[in-house]
Amino acid sequence: MKELRKILRELREDHDLKQETVANYLGIEQQSYSNYENGNRGIPVWVVIKLSDYYKVSTDYLLSAGSNCFDSPNLRNAYLNNITMHDVLYDIQKLDPDNRKDLLRYLNYLKYISQ
Repeated sequence: MKELRKILRELREDHDLKQETVANYLGIEQQSYSNYENGNRGIPVWVVIKLSDYYKVSTDYLLSAGSNCFDSPNLRNAYLNNITMHDVLYDIQKLDPDNRKDLLRYLNYLKYISQ
């Protein structure tokens, strides 16, 4: 299971951002943010929440690093037009549970009729 600090570093590097840029977004000093990534300081919950929005990932993804779903490099490639699978998954995560169930039922229906 990957540590939160490592996930945050990978996300920042994947987006070609400097620590200073992320620190400015959070409204903190670059050194404070560096301490989060280096494991010298605990990462507050408000930082996790703000960064999940910034990187368009769920807090569950950040906190339950055992999920390999977002480790796939293909998720950031264009899937359809300019939409990536990462975008699709992010939008699905924002749905309430009933809408997610409806979406899954619809996907199963589409699979059924396409066979």
